[in-house]
Amino acid sequence: MNSTFSHQHPFHMVDRSPWPLGAAIGAMVTTTGLVSWFQGDNIFTAALGLITVTIILAFWWRDVIREATFLGMHTTFVVRGLKIGFILFIVSEIMFFFSFFWAFFHSALSPTSEIGMSWPPTGIQSINPWGVPLLNTAVLLSSGASLTWSHHSLREGNGSEAWISLLITVLLGAWFTSLQAYEYWEASFTIADSVYGSVFFVATGFHGLHVIIGTTFLCICLLRLIQSHYSLNHHVGYECAIWYWHFVDVVWIFLFICIYWWGGT
Repeated sequence: MNSTFSHQHPFHMVDRSPWPLGAAIGAMVTTTGLVSWFQGDNIFTAALGLITVTIILAFWWRDVIREATFLGMHTTFVVRGLKIGFILFIVSEIMFFFSFFWAFFHSALSPTSEIGMSWPPTGIQSINPWGVPLLNTAVLLSSGASLTWSHHSLREGNGSEAWISLLITVLLGAWFTSLQAYEYWEASFTIADSVYGSVFFVATGFHGLHVIIGTTFLCICLLRLIQSHYSLNHHVGYECAIWYWHFVDVVWIFLFICIYWWGGT
């Protein structure tokens, strides 16, 4: 094939890459290790899988950043496709959390005799919503405001203000995670305490995992912002991170209102 050939279409034909196969193998090892760990085995296999996935994703993202920033592969047409794909991903995440709320209201609106015909179930001392949960709500909403400030600063060409406000967002995200870990540590019930404990820890725990993922996402954006990878009108990776973080904000508002406030009193 002639190496000087250039395609006459706006699509990005990606090169062959070992990372999808490697990530799939790492995910399989992680899942197998977690199941083994739950059955009483050691955590070595799960840790090995997580390390493998982390390393592979780092190299995979490096290649994507190279294609977008230095090779100019992400044309306007490609960017539109990336945005549509990420929107569909967020829709799938909405359905994911919808299942948790469905399980919660299924049990909370019609408590059975097995849990004492009451909600929260008999013997469960729920977490005070006006303590750490309210503080976490303020922290997460503040992070959304600082992230919007960062995006606006980038669009206005103020790079220093953009990365400073993004750094504030990352620190607020880390603070939220720390507060939630403290809340779990101080909770008087566990995931094994009836359907209330299961729904509470699964719903809030997966949200906490999304906060950690979103914080990592924003950390990568912060590094790229400092290195001037983004232009005023071409920063699709950062925009996707912003959408993801606002999605996490909205989910937390529903968690606070439904599970902590309404469902915990």
